Amino acid sequence: MKQLTEKEIRAAFVNCTKGEAKRLSVPRDLDDHPWDDLDYFGWRDPQAPGRAYLVTELDGTLKALVLRSPGHTSGQGRRSMCSICLTTHDGNVSLMVAPRAGKAGQQGNSVGVYICDDLACSLYVRGKRDAGAGARLHETITLEEKIERTVANLAAFTAKVTAV
Repeated sequence: MKQLTEKEIRAAFVNCTKGEAKRLSVPRDLDDHPWDDLDYFGWRDPQAPGRAYLVTELDGTLKALVLRSPGHTSGQGRRSMCSICLTTHDGNVSLMVAPRAGKAGQQGNSVGVYICDDLACSLYVRGKRDAGAGARLHETITLEEKIERTVANLAAFTAKVTAV
């Protein structure tokens, strides 16, 4: 993924108003992220722990999503799998819900996905972040195919959010 600016990130949101996009917290350390290893850029809002955001480039267009996640639940020790990168974690996967874009979102409709709490799917797929023993199942596909699958899973989720 190419390095993004704060202005590009704010302009890319598809499931919130321009005013909401203007007020949300964008990380100040954008220069410090491993952009070459990211399929999408995701972060948690430090001022609102139940909010997260992700930005991806699909078909040459940046799309950013506002996500909500529940607070930590009592099922933290249960092993769960991320629907985006297929990494398993002990309690570090959350159901994140995105309001649908447009009129559907204004009416309260949303779409959910189970995703890594830290939104670091790209780094797990590439082996640059370790989720612990047994987190990545042995597969016979190449790294490039794993990356393609991760991007396709994210694109499918994004399409559900933006569907009219």
